[in-house]
Amino acid sequence: MRYTGPSCRQCRREGTKLFLKGTKCFTEKCPVERRPYAPGQHGQTTARRRKVSEYAKQLREKQKIKRIYGLSEKQFRNTFERVSSLPGVTGHNLLAALESRLDNMVYRMGFAASRKAARQLIRHRHVEVNAKSVDIPSFNVQPGQEIRMRQKSRELVIVASALEVASRGATPSWLAVDKDTFSGRMLERPQRQSIPIAAQEQLVVELYSK
Repeated sequence: MRYTGPSCRQCRREGTKLFLKGTKCFTEKCPVERRPYAPGQHGQTTARRRKVSEYAKQLREKQKIKRIYGLSEKQFRNTFERVSSLPGVTGHNLLAALESRLDNMVYRMGFAASRKAARQLIRHRHVEVNAKSVDIPSFNVQPGQEIRMRQKSRELVIVASALEVASRGATPSWLAVDKDTFSGRMLERPQRQSIPIAAQEQLVVELYSK
């Protein structure tokens, strides 16, 4: 079941900014900075504990990555099992699979301010893949496939504001975006060095390998 509570609570639980609210994470005073401990009545007590087990480190890293991409536990586990048999480094394959999700692609291309907003756009059929409407956020995008906002959806305020903010940043090297036509495509499968998230994905592999 996907978490639907306050986004900042998740960031506080992981002890770092997960940027779940898009541009608001840059403009608002972050609760992580004001209250640098886990939420709940035992949050401050937990923060004073010095020793953390290896299992706890692995679990927290899994939770952090899962929350960044907005997946349920079942979705995350299924993704891991799907990539575990692929050649290469399993941790890298996991992140590449998560980055290839349609909701993440819409977010990375700047058409949505957050992955959550991207999922809403997809669910309401505002997004097309190779000129066909797709309403599945977990759709696995392949290199060469074109992602485009529907003609009638290009005037949405949330899309325009997201593009304005995205224009100030850099687009990942494995993506090509044409903001004039509200379209983009994956040039190649994302490599670990070009995936802009701070994560220790190997800890997730160790957790699931037990």
